[in-house]
Amino acid sequence: MSELIIRFLIGGFIVSLFAILGEVLRPKSFAGLFGAAPSIALATLGITIHQKGLTFAALEGRSMMIGAAAFFTYALLTSWVLRRHKIGALTAAFALMPVWFVVSLGSWALIVRISR
Repeated sequence: MSELIIRFLIGGFIVSLFAILGEVLRPKSFAGLFGAAPSIALATLGITIHQKGLTFAALEGRSMMIGAAAFFTYALLTSWVLRRHKIGALTAAFALMPVWFVVSLGSWALIVRISR
């Protein structure tokens, strides 16, 4: 239970810090970049370092980077499809979600194979 409280406090603090940073930067569209996901990831990594050590946290950090790169690919393709074809955002988002999973799992498998 105490781990949840620590995650809540650290996450809340970092979310607030990123929200302030988003308010200061121009244009305001940058504010969305500094939302909850990066701050929760940092809080989780901090707790992981404390509980399981640097080696395990490095593995978790690498996994987060793979997921972020896969999401970027998915978002880029989704925005391209939305501009190119006149379909709804919800339809495009759901139809292209397998891209996110294939890129993330494929990248993970490739990195695991290389690191052996």
